[in-house]
Amino acid sequence: MAWIYLIIASFGEIFGVMGINLYLQKKSLPRLGILIITFGFGFVFLSMAMQSIPLGTAYAIWTGLGAAGAVIMGILFFNESASWKRIAFLCCIIAGAAGLKLLE
Repeated sequence: MAWIYLIIASFGEIFGVMGINLYLQKKSLPRLGILIITFGFGFVFLSMAMQSIPLGTAYAIWTGLGAAGAVIMGILFFNESASWKRIAFLCCIIAGAAGLKLLE
């Protein structure tokens, strides 16, 4: 169950980063609220996951999935570049997170 919590926490990270981008585009209280709620959501689930998963592994996978998800969301919703170099390094992030799970 801890791994499911960690994946859910990663979505909090992904949507929190998207919230930052949306807030910077138009600063308003509702957008700031979304930003705070999504990061808070991610931290709650991260803390639940860390009850069973070692700190280093949980944090690395949480940030790795969050970073990879943020890149994908940037490409899909904010017209960021999808060059082969960005995709290659995105694969490195995912491989690193998977490697940590395999070596746990």
